[in-house]
This record gives sequence, structure tokens and C-alpha cells, in this order.
Amino acid sequence: MDKSMMKGIAVGGIAMVVLGASGFTGYQALAQPKFADVVAVKEVTETVVTPRERCENVQVRHQAPVKDQHRVAGSLIGGVAGGLLGSNIGGGNGKKLATVAGAVAGGYAGNQVQKNLQQNDVVTTTERRCRTVKLKSQKLVGYDVTYRLEGQEGKVRTSFQPGATLPVKDGQVVVTPPTGMRS
Repeated sequence: MDKSMMKGIAVGGIAMVVLGASGFTGYQALAQPKFADVVAVKEVTETVVTPRERCENVQVRHQAPVKDQHRVAGSLIGGVAGGLLGSNIGGGNGKKLATVAGAVAGGYAGNQVQKNLQQNDVVTTTERRCRTVKLKSQKLVGYDVTYRLEGQEGKVRTSFQPGATLPVKDGQVVVTPPTGMRS
């Protein structure tokens, strides 16, 4: 055998080893599963609290403004009425004493009557009252997916709801949404 023939055999042998190895790895790539079976899907949510202002109109009763704070009108009217009644009692100095006592008692009574009337004099108004309430709602975060790949179960979280299968690439489940489903 000459040298060139030996070189040809060596190069051919190396080429055969390379071709055989690439065929084997190509077979492995073809033999890997393309999909994992979805066993269960569970929605994952979180509670979101949103503050809102809630207002309502309320009827409120207030004491009416007092025009005669010292109740002079009631005292005067009561004093005059009490004096007139007292003057009808007795005679002489007793009559004078009864008139003064009637005026004092009538003045006090008139003052108290006016006080009661003023306290019961109320005005009703409508006031707008607001308060902050916290509204709770559920927000979808994603999906916890249980899958089966080559007899083994696994779990992943996806941002999309999967169908019956999940794609597999290089032996790993793909959790990114398919092109037409991006969120």
C-alpha cells in the first residue's frame, strides 16, 4: 500500500466516524418528545385592594340660630303676665308684694319657656358625607400546570392557559406563550 492510499483510508475512516456520530445525535434529536401532556391546570389569583371614595347625602338636624340669646322677650312677657296675676291677689302692702313676687316668678317662668322653645327649634339640612372604602377583587396571575413528560410529572407556571399539551424544546417544557397568544 502506498502512502496516498493510506491517507485516503485514514481520511475516509475519520469521515465515517464523524458521519456516524452526527447520525446518532440526529437520531437522538428526532427521538426526543416534542410535547408534554397536560395533566392539570389551576388558575393562580391574587387579591387586589382598591381604595374608593363612597359618598352619600345625609339629613342632619341642627339647633336653629338663636336671635334672643338672653331670652329677654320671654322674661318680659312672663314678668308682665306674672305681675298682672299677682296684682289680683290680696290688698294693700300684700297686693304690692304679690305683684312683685308674681312679676319675678312670671319673668323666670317666661325665660324658661323661651329657653325650651329655642332648644327644640331645629333646622334640618342635607350634608354630603364621604368615606374611603376598600374594594377587593381577584386578579389572574397565571396558571400552575402539571404535565407528564416521558413518564415523569412536573409543574410549571405559565402566563397563558395551555391546551392539552405543552411544547418541549431540548427536553424542557416551554412556558412562553405561543406566538399568536402573547399577553
